[in-house]
Amino acid sequence: MFVENKNSIKFSLYRVTDHLPLTLRWIRNSEREKKRRIMANRILALSCLGKGKKENGAQDGSHLVLSPPPHYPSMPRYPFESPNQGGEGTSAPPSPASLEIRKALFRVGGMQCSACAASIEKAVKRLTGIQDATISVLNSKAQVIYHPEFVNEELIREAIEDAGFEATLSETDDEESVISVCRLRIKGMTCTSCSSTVESALEKVQGVKRAAVALATEEAEIRYDPKLVNYKQLIDVIDDTGFEASLISTGEDRNKVHLKLEGILLDGEIKLIQSSLKALPGVEDIELDMQLEKLVVSYNPEMTGPRTFMEVIEETCSGNCKATLFQPKGSGGPDRSEEINWYHKSFLWSLVFTVPVFLLAMVFMYIPAIKRGLEVKLVNMLMLGELLRWILSTPVQFIIGRRFYTGAYKAIRHGSANMDVLIALGTNAAYFYSVYIVLRAATDAEFKGTDFFETSAMLISFILLGKYLEVLAKGKTSEAIAKLMDLAPDTATLLIHDSDGNVVSERTISSQLIQRNDIIKILPGEKVPSDGLVVWGQSHVNESMITGEARPVAKRMGDEVIGGTLNENGVLHIRATHVGSETALSQIVRLVEAAQMAKAPVQKFADRISKFFVPLVITISFTTWLAWFVAGKVGSYPKSWIPSKMDEFELALQFGISVMVIACPCALGLATPTAVMVGTGVGASQGVLIKGGGALESAHKVNCIVFDKTGTLTVGKPVVVNTHLLRNMLLRDFYTVVAAAEANSEHPLAKAVVEYAKNFRPASSDLSWLPEVQDFVSISGHGVRALVENKTILVGNTKLMLDSEITISEDASEKLREAEEMARTGILISFDGELIGIIEISDPVKPEARDVVSILQSMNIKSIVVTGDNWGTAKAIAKEVGIETVMAETLPEGKADKVKELQMSGMTVAMVGDGINDSPALVAADVGMAIGAGTDIAIEAADIVLMRSNLEDVITAIDLSKVTFKRIRLNYLWALGYNVMGIPIAAGLLFPFTGFRLPPWIAGAAMAASSVSVVCCSLLLRYYKRPRKLDMLQMQAVRVQ
Repeated sequence: MFVENKNSIKFSLYRVTDHLPLTLRWIRNSEREKKRRIMANRILALSCLGKGKKENGAQDGSHLVLSPPPHYPSMPRYPFESPNQGGEGTSAPPSPASLEIRKALFRVGGMQCSACAASIEKAVKRLTGIQDATISVLNSKAQVIYHPEFVNEELIREAIEDAGFEATLSETDDEESVISVCRLRIKGMTCTSCSSTVESALEKVQGVKRAAVALATEEAEIRYDPKLVNYKQLIDVIDDTGFEASLISTGEDRNKVHLKLEGILLDGEIKLIQSSLKALPGVEDIELDMQLEKLVVSYNPEMTGPRTFMEVIEETCSGNCKATLFQPKGSGGPDRSEEINWYHKSFLWSLVFTVPVFLLAMVFMYIPAIKRGLEVKLVNMLMLGELLRWILSTPVQFIIGRRFYTGAYKAIRHGSANMDVLIALGTNAAYFYSVYIVLRAATDAEFKGTDFFETSAMLISFILLGKYLEVLAKGKTSEAIAKLMDLAPDTATLLIHDSDGNVVSERTISSQLIQRNDIIKILPGEKVPSDGLVVWGQSHVNESMITGEARPVAKRMGDEVIGGTLNENGVLHIRATHVGSETALSQIVRLVEAAQMAKAPVQKFADRISKFFVPLVITISFTTWLAWFVAGKVGSYPKSWIPSKMDEFELALQFGISVMVIACPCALGLATPTAVMVGTGVGASQGVLIKGGGALESAHKVNCIVFDKTGTLTVGKPVVVNTHLLRNMLLRDFYTVVAAAEANSEHPLAKAVVEYAKNFRPASSDLSWLPEVQDFVSISGHGVRALVENKTILVGNTKLMLDSEITISEDASEKLREAEEMARTGILISFDGELIGIIEISDPVKPEARDVVSILQSMNIKSIVVTGDNWGTAKAIAKEVGIETVMAETLPEGKADKVKELQMSGMTVAMVGDGINDSPALVAADVGMAIGAGTDIAIEAADIVLMRSNLEDVITAIDLSKVTFKRIRLNYLWALGYNVMGIPIAAGLLFPFTGFRLPPWIAGAAMAASSVSVVCCSLLLRYYKRPRKLDMLQMQAVRVQ
């Protein structure tokens, strides 16, 4: 195969194709040789493990930080034909550009250090046709770029295994894997077993990365690879499991609009409309349904919008047709009206038949005249009353109760058991035994027996009533989302301007048709239709429905307004900045929806129980029947225990049916999700956005809170309060140079310096007066360096100056100490290696900070300050707010390390921050809380978002989580206690001592009531009030103002 010499490696392409089996055998080698190499490499891995650990440095317990592996040059990247001496068939080497390139990603097991990665890289690159190979020890992955004409994934995988490591193909493609997300509505789920069945079915589908099914919201969120599966196939999978699924949204729906064409459409006009829309800038894709005359347009909201589409459609049709917005089926919030109506009608129809059955069996038998009529024998021992009860109970059993048969059949077909199985078994046992009694009576002249038709009919009626009440109550748990969605007004007043910017007209449009940069007029008493900036007017806006802030907020030109808030007085003109799905209101709705989809860890308890609950109940039910029947036959209890008109079998059957129908897995399944739904909804109404049950569960355990300083404990708007020049120069010239260096920095202190420098140029509205800046460098946690007017400018802290070998005089050090004692931050400035001046910046402490820290201490929660600022300022701020533990001069990654140290000491840590530099710590903490006015990165990293930027909401979030989990525990206590106590009573535990027996229809009513009681218990969270101490703080703040 290979011919080696001193000059080159020659490879014959035709020989590869002719002798491919030989090639494969050569690569695989003998099994003995392969095992020998694997063992040798494993010994190598063990020998270099210690070395790897030394390279890695400190470990955090879960991740290895490894030095980059050495990069070895590739072997020949593609084979080439060697020219035959004087022969035919010579060919030039193929150009790499003419060959197809693919990428393969492998998961590699067994790597310990960079030496392991190096051996894998060498092994892979020795294969012909490999263009590049990158090995990541940290992620245990190998990415290989190769030419498929000469090598394939299997050969690469075997080469890795020959090197002594385990390898599996993860994905192959030229591009990174794209994950799509879709949300589906699922109808028909009754208990945790149902949701677990759907979840398991979805996760078995190839291409599905993760599936989460929420019983309370009746929704599923699925992350999948669109190259392998689509949402229509996922819907089919759910339908196959016996439930009805419909699409709510996909990840691509955020910038899509659905349009319905109405009017007279001539031949070819629809295609003309499609072409006209495609020609518009910003239109990305158009989906057309010719039969339904509907359009789905994907677009870039920065360039166009739905109002433009509708105008283009009307102009294209010459006014003969128009387009209207429509909501696709399944979109919007959960609509339970259809389900509520079904249960309501079914219950009423069941009463039509069940009430007569109940009267015939329980009431009329005690009225002598009616009793004689009902006991008239029709055939042999068959009486009129028995026949009437059979006729009346049959529609209830098979028509009205059909839903339970369908649910039970589908569950059993997929190897699971749910509530429908218990109901179907219990009612069937009563009904068909009663049928047997009727048929025996009609065919035997001496037979006497008792039927239980009233048991099956009343059982189904009570269960329908319970389900009706449960669905009503579950609908109220999602009221928070419905209220949020209703905040946006239906219409808005659009102002039309001429080329000079003058208002020429105004018209009322749907708020869904607002496009970016539209100017909207808002009158007093009207709601703000979208997020925007005030361009004219001033007023007060009530933002309580979004942020929870009770006091109206003053708005004037340049201020931001939030869609869904209420304009109280004055007229405002706003420019729309965020529309549709990009508004703060839409993002809050999505966050709350996602929170209600996320399962709390405690929910796993119910999931584990649900797997064996129904089979266990069926076993107990059968054992109960058998025990009572056998005991009766052998005379283990006196005959006087058996009620009149019953025998041992019928008494045992009643006990067995009662056990089967009293057990309720629904209550267990609803205990956690209903409480989490109500809790997150209440939090949203109070300006506390909680991202799921996991955050709720962790928050109630918090016993240590780490506060960032700037923007969290302080107002976050630092201002320059003093300047000390150490050399004679004009203050204006000094700030011109310093502001130029700081203008490129995003740090709040830098912005404060630039804002203060503007005072020396009142005539200029921008920063055009700043000199040119070169070689700007931001030194994280220390300051900035730049070249301004041919001077090297350093602006930063003491460490930056010392690292740059700049001398700090005693006078300068004394001024820094004085500034730090007053809780001010001192910034040092040097020109060309000489210290020139000191700028003192103050960031006032939030007025509520001290009281919040005091309340946290009363809750046995420790407070800590961690900041990148100097020790003097940090200690002064901490002392002012009452915090004893301070961690200063900490870099962003250092904050995360401090959090991990606290966690290692056994504390459950919450981190409260607002900036980009807080993101690592927010992620590392058990609970990350982001101030709502902070950066998007911090908010994305956090588990809880405080919309008002008020520290009081830290206490609200913790208190709400504690109240919610008390409610979850109460729900579980009731659900478990009900089953633990109810099943033995239904089995007849008290019967020998008290003579008390639980009839099956009462057991069914108790089962229905248990689910309703759990949901109602969760609904009590709607009346949550934040701690009274916070209300006292608010009253004090009002008095101070």
